[in-house]
Amino acid sequence: MSETNRVSCHFRNFPLNFRKDTMDRFEAMSVLLAVVDAGSLSAGARRLHAPLATVSRRVADLEKHLGVHLVRRTRRGLTLTDEGRSFVAASRRILEELDAAERQASGDYGALRGGLHVTAPIAFGERHLLPIALEFLKEQPDINLRLTLADRQLSLADEHVDVALRIGHLADSALIATRVGAVRRVICASPDYLAHRGVPRQPEDLSQHDGISFQGFATAPEWRYRRDGAAFTIEPRPKFAVNTTEAAIQAAIAGIGIIRVLSYQISDQLRSGALHELLTDFAPEPLPVNVIHGPVDPLPLKVRCFLDWIVPSLRTQLAY
Repeated sequence: MSETNRVSCHFRNFPLNFRKDTMDRFEAMSVLLAVVDAGSLSAGARRLHAPLATVSRRVADLEKHLGVHLVRRTRRGLTLTDEGRSFVAASRRILEELDAAERQASGDYGALRGGLHVTAPIAFGERHLLPIALEFLKEQPDINLRLTLADRQLSLADEHVDVALRIGHLADSALIATRVGAVRRVICASPDYLAHRGVPRQPEDLSQHDGISFQGFATAPEWRYRRDGAAFTIEPRPKFAVNTTEAAIQAAIAGIGIIRVLSYQISDQLRSGALHELLTDFAPEPLPVNVIHGPVDPLPLKVRCFLDWIVPSLRTQLAY
């Protein structure tokens, strides 16, 4: 039998609707990702500009085909099952590889397309990351960037985050980290407070001072100090407690007490004289700043290019 005949016989063994089933499966994956990213079936339908009934049927048909539940419908929207998380991750990878293959075949491999989800702490993101990200978008008009600024650590897997900026020492994990700099932990107070209460010269003096405690930030600075290479902790008396950085800073400017924050959070106030830095000779080691991403190999082109764009700029900004 000739090679041509063998090939013909081989393809006759495939079902006639093989191509349609494959395309429908890709479409179902795309619909599922839109629903998951949007947070609900109705929001996914709006994103896709499709009827809600159609989107709901696509997801239901996909679950029926796989024989498992991928999502759970709740009053708040959707949550993924364990099987759903695995399938969504695989679907993203498959569709990204398909898109890259199509662009390479069409000679458009160099153009970046698709969505990027990036997260960073609020103040750091606004001050350092946002200007860099906006310039990246100007250079890459076909990229859709979602920037989530939050003073909590988002799970890259559960929140579908491509790139995260983390401040502080990282726990051991499979995530890939690139260090871009460090930030200092700063203790400070307003001139009015210091004029009325005096300037602490040693960490032990803090026990006679009022403090502003701040909780709710993943890397909220501890009241730690160094002396002769040893670390120790001394806190002022708790006077005022808040759960946002800005509220704590405003309280310190108002003269309520002494505050400890990260250097980038109060750089403007230190420069203007609204706050004065204290106990600099006893400051602990700076906290590392890292850009992290998942252990994906190969890394999607859009993620690699975004990292190549932001890492040098962040290193320049954070250089001492």
